[in-house]
Amino acid sequence: MTILIVDDNAGIRKLLRRALRKIASNIFECADGSQALAMYTECLPDIVLMDIKMQHLDGLAATQQLRECYPFARVVILTDYDDDQLRAAAQKAGACAYVTKQDLTGLDSIVVRFAAL
Repeated sequence: MTILIVDDNAGIRKLLRRALRKIASNIFECADGSQALAMYTECLPDIVLMDIKMQHLDGLAATQQLRECYPFARVVILTDYDDDQLRAAAQKAGACAYVTKQDLTGLDSIVVRFAAL
């Protein structure tokens, strides 16, 4: 399985890489939503883990752009914010799941489940 991690925090990217290395054959990463589309095109991942709050292009806009170009792209929003409005906005942008960073227990199961859709 190929995973793309999009997060502006290098420490979080490292943590996610470590947490998912057992289920992933390849893990790619970028630090901003503005890089996500180009990176997706390059690596064609099975699933994208997308942060929301990033400097140049936020994860909701990046998810929407990605889904416009690749309608079958599977994006899991992975964020610090447990907020109903953001959940709704993520769903509207095309995300298949919304997970908070406070509880990464079971993230590998979520990734496997949505990558298989």
